Amino acid sequence: MTTPYAFVARIEAKPDRADDVAALLIGALPLAEAEPGTVEWYAARTSPTTFWIFDTFGSEDARQEHINGQIAAALMAKADDLLATPPEILAADVLARK
Repeated sequence: MTTPYAFVARIEAKPDRADDVAALLIGALPLAEAEPGTVEWYAARTSPTTFWIFDTFGSEDARQEHINGQIAAALMAKADDLLATPPEILAADVLARK
């Protein structure tokens, strides 16, 4: 497998700031595309206030570069203003993919 490393992140927006969180995630796509070590990057919404990010990497170094990069920094800089709870960011191992 060429992308065994991943992050799964759950983001819970304040109800009145959910559209701002959606805009932040949509705006983060070019940042993810500019990261050579980020193979795939997804942002999704599963309820009016719950968002998820799933991204994959070819190496542990690439995964660490991403978590220390611009997307995480932008999210954390606005966390107090936008989020109901701190983001839950979990390192994951990809077991299978299509």
